[in-house]
Amino acid sequence: MITSELPVLQDSSNESGATDAVGLSLNMNEMEDPEVKGKKKRGRPGKQAQASNKKPRKSPTDKAMGMVRGRGKANGVAQQNGNGGDPVTLFEVVKVGKSAMQSVVDEWIESYKQDRDLALLDLINFFIQCSGCKGTVRIEMFRNMQNAEIIRKMTEEFDEDSGDYPLTMPGPMWKKFRYNFCEFICVLIRQCQYSIIYDEYMMDTVISLLTGLSDSQVRAFRHTSTLAAMKLMTALVNVALNLSIHQDNTQRQYETERNKMVGKRANEKLELLLQKRKELQENQDEIENMMNSIFKGIFVHRYSSILNSLTLFWQDRIVSMTLDKEYDVAVEAIRLVTLILQGSEDALSNEDCENVYHLVYSAHRPVAVAAGEFLHRKLFSRHDPQAEEALAKRRGRSSPNGNLIRMLVLFFLESELHEHAAYLVDSLWESSQELLKDWECMTELLLEEPVQGEEMLSDRQESALIELMVCTIRQAAEAHPPVGRGTGKRVLTAKERKTQIDDKNKLTEHFIMALPMLLSKYQADAEKVANLLQIPQFFDLDVYSAGRMEKHLDALLKQIRLVVEKHIETDVLEACSKTYSILCSEEYTIMNRVDIARSQLVDEMTDRFAHSVEELLQEGEEADDDDIYNVLSTLKRLTAFHNAHDLTRWDLFGNCYRLLKAGIEQGSMPEQIAVQALQCSHYSILWQLVKITEGVPSKDDLVALRRVVKSFLAVCQQCLSNVNTPVKEQAFMLLCDLLMIFSHQLVSGGREGLQPLVFNPDGTLQNELLNFVLDHVFIDQDDENQSMEGDEEDEANKIEALHKRRNLLAAFCKLIIYDIVDMPAAADIFKHYMKYYNDYGDIIKETLSKTRQTDKILCAKTLILSLQQLFNELLQDQGPNLDRTSSHVSGIKELARRFALTFGLDQIKTREAVATLHKDGIEFAFKYQNPRGPEFPPINLAFLEVLSEFSSKLIRQDKKTVHSYLEKFMSESMSERREDVWLPLISYRNSLLTGGDEDHMSMTSGSSSKAGSVRSKKGRPPLHKKRIEEESSVEGSWMMRNDTLQTPGALQTPQLTSTVLRENRPAEHMPDHDSEPGSENDYVHNPQMQMSWLGQQKMEEVSRKDRTSMNYIKSRSNQGVRQTVRGLMEDDAEPIFEDVMMSSRGQLEDMNEEFEDTMVIDLPPSRNRRERAELRPDFFDSAAMIEDESGFSMPMF
Repeated sequence: MITSELPVLQDSSNESGATDAVGLSLNMNEMEDPEVKGKKKRGRPGKQAQASNKKPRKSPTDKAMGMVRGRGKANGVAQQNGNGGDPVTLFEVVKVGKSAMQSVVDEWIESYKQDRDLALLDLINFFIQCSGCKGTVRIEMFRNMQNAEIIRKMTEEFDEDSGDYPLTMPGPMWKKFRYNFCEFICVLIRQCQYSIIYDEYMMDTVISLLTGLSDSQVRAFRHTSTLAAMKLMTALVNVALNLSIHQDNTQRQYETERNKMVGKRANEKLELLLQKRKELQENQDEIENMMNSIFKGIFVHRYSSILNSLTLFWQDRIVSMTLDKEYDVAVEAIRLVTLILQGSEDALSNEDCENVYHLVYSAHRPVAVAAGEFLHRKLFSRHDPQAEEALAKRRGRSSPNGNLIRMLVLFFLESELHEHAAYLVDSLWESSQELLKDWECMTELLLEEPVQGEEMLSDRQESALIELMVCTIRQAAEAHPPVGRGTGKRVLTAKERKTQIDDKNKLTEHFIMALPMLLSKYQADAEKVANLLQIPQFFDLDVYSAGRMEKHLDALLKQIRLVVEKHIETDVLEACSKTYSILCSEEYTIMNRVDIARSQLVDEMTDRFAHSVEELLQEGEEADDDDIYNVLSTLKRLTAFHNAHDLTRWDLFGNCYRLLKAGIEQGSMPEQIAVQALQCSHYSILWQLVKITEGVPSKDDLVALRRVVKSFLAVCQQCLSNVNTPVKEQAFMLLCDLLMIFSHQLVSGGREGLQPLVFNPDGTLQNELLNFVLDHVFIDQDDENQSMEGDEEDEANKIEALHKRRNLLAAFCKLIIYDIVDMPAAADIFKHYMKYYNDYGDIIKETLSKTRQTDKILCAKTLILSLQQLFNELLQDQGPNLDRTSSHVSGIKELARRFALTFGLDQIKTREAVATLHKDGIEFAFKYQNPRGPEFPPINLAFLEVLSEFSSKLIRQDKKTVHSYLEKFMSESMSERREDVWLPLISYRNSLLTGGDEDHMSMTSGSSSKAGSVRSKKGRPPLHKKRIEEESSVEGSWMMRNDTLQTPGALQTPQLTSTVLRENRPAEHMPDHDSEPGSENDYVHNPQMQMSWLGQQKMEEVSRKDRTSMNYIKSRSNQGVRQTVRGLMEDDAEPIFEDVMMSSRGQLEDMNEEFEDTMVIDLPPSRNRRERAELRPDFFDSAAMIEDESGFSMPMF
């Protein structure tokens, strides 16, 4: 029997003063009541008398509630209070929630002790009414009917038309009810955990009722009972936890007592502890049985009933989540789909599987690996290994994986992504590595004839199998994912490194013998041979000599020679050339054997080439197709070998140059021969350069190479005018490459001796290169289709053509970036930034960024030049009367806005460049007067509207300077005009005045403020010192640029042969541009003027203000200095302040003491802290020039 050491039942309905005593009394009464605690047969006993003689005292409120509840029952059925008073049923008490839940539960426990049937009836009706049922279970039904019959009776009386029931009803009252409902169940179990739940009556009845309701056809019964069962299970878990704690405590007490000495050991206590431990274990078993009943009777049943619908409901969502943009989510979704597939083969449709299949080609490796695991489960996990092995033995195969490899090939072909075999192999590498490394099986399928019962591989299947096999070899040998999947090569662990070495040895030993046989069988198929020839690069070539396998090497070399003689495809020839290069590595002993075979092959090809060239040149225009084919086929082979091998001792350049010169002179050379001759000559020059750079070249070697390079560059330049597009493109790419290689960078790194090899392109060559880019890169789609001679292009061909054009543009832009081609040529590139943004935007933007790093000012002048070119083109198309609202003008403005954004946020770094841009723009806008007279706006005045896009990049001080420069070009009448044609000028002036006037007003207001201008000498902060230092440092940096940077020639528009003229030049009204002060040519050719234009504007302003100041002061020389200045400051402070601040430093040195007290210039009062923080020294304000370390001074004479 459980003693009083267990926690006592706390009756919260008792008064606080008697809580402990009454609780203890109640606990002891429960344990001593044989009808409550005693074990009885399961069933519904009749009404029994209670043995308790004492009842705990109740508060008056509890007594009143008990009286109401007693009166509200008739025949054991709870009745509703018809007067609308206090709630009388358990459901109403819980719904209202006015009483504490523990008090409600304690009252129910008290009624249960008095009459178990009536109390359980009240609890049963509570669950029925919580489900929204209007019916009531009577005492006769409870005693005489089974649960199923009672639930069926309640279902008949259930009104489910509305679909709502208490747990789903909205509103604060029902929300509170849901909370009270859950709390009631938890408190009920907690208060009954020491006695009532073990009487095998209350819990059996409740669990049986909830199990029946959870299987009802009425949704309200199912949901309410399931929720109640969940809360009941939670409460029982807590009870089980408490029992476990008590068991542990009891066990420790027992062990402690038993370990005492025999004389001190209390045997009676040991017996009590043993009995207590036994009772606790029995209670623990009872609780576990209850939880198992709930789990099996309710949870498992409910889960099984909704499993199919749940799977179907979420399956589509889970499959769609495999394409989630968050890779981690996609990976987990694929793994979940794999588990669904593992659990049921038919759970996923073919469409669901296909959605996962294509993810094996994903660039994100974890997604691809997860998809590979799914593919492995779907395709390879259903076979029977033993059956496959038996079948392979019957067919004479050494590997049982033949059918699986066939399935993999079929999947690869059906996916229609044949260029991504490496990605498929990498996806399956972790899950199907054993299969993918079965190279013996793959070789058997390719070499041996199919036996009876096997299907023969088709040509497509053989090609796919060879491609997959080569990819598996690469994956095993390199032990890293393919390009584009992964962050690069990682450091292998010791285990991975050992696996890599073992795999490399395994594949080498196998393919050293198998590869010659494969090449022999498929030597006529270019695609198969090109793939097979990639295998030797993954060999461990030491195996040839270590394993005495030279005969297999000879067999391989023989097959490669046959392939070279049989094919002229570029891929095949390059693969052969690369294989020879790998086998000729000096670190291997087989190098001599391979070198001899290679030299013999090249000797034969060279002799054949020289003979065929002589025949072709002798035949001239009468050469037939055989003569052309002999030259072309041999030249292709030699070009492919010259790419990876030094063939200079065979002097291929001479014959190639003869072919090119003959083609230029006669104009009848086939384009393929010309393209191959250009490429072979290029390789010959590069190999000669390698020889010179690796050794100590003589003067004769440098002169000879320079002569060769010069002659070849001339030939390439002449080929730019060839009628065949492939020849022109090849010549252009080679010109760009050679100009890059033989540029000024060739002598860097201590290689000054190579100076004779440096070539700088002249203006003619630069213009031709630029014209080629404009004619072949910036073309419309219609022009491209016409250039393809009407061939129907599919999407792949369009992508390939775009890729070729991007390479052409990138090659030319590199010349601009590395200062090989003058930067002004980039103006014709920059102006296409918006129109061809999707195709070349990244290349143009990178070029702009790199050129700005080279020279900010020159880059800014190039940007404005590109906008001027677009504006001139627009003038030629529309005439001088531009429609400023047209899309063409808006496009130029948008391009200017994009250019402005590239200057970034640091205006200090780009201030000189932006100011120079504005200067060029202003000069361009006023360059040509209107032919109709000065009262009409200049022809290019509308360009100011484009220029205003850059005004925001000027700092406040520079806006005033640029505005002053603008006023030099304006007449008085211009500033007064307000017609629409003058709006660009008005708009541009307003953009310059924004911010600039604020500085001016701040300075004047600060000078006129008496409180701010009169200060003691000691309290004045030495701002002028810091200002002088900052200005001198900035000015110094600009002036120093004159010594360190060399600006290329004048920024004039290149003379183009294939594009329209860039400027609209009315000859009869064109001014003499060379004679204008501050003209473009003066600016460009005068380094001082170019590098510090803002400084010059400042000096001119100082000089002008200096003259005004001197005249103004001399006219008042008969007055006292102090009285004159003070009087003028009081009457007209702003002019005096401006005159003083605009005077030069040399003229203001003698008046320091005179104006110490009055000429104190302080910062103006600002409205907030941010405005004060934004005031910076005006580096272009001539006032800064009068400041020195001694303060302000003003000489009068």
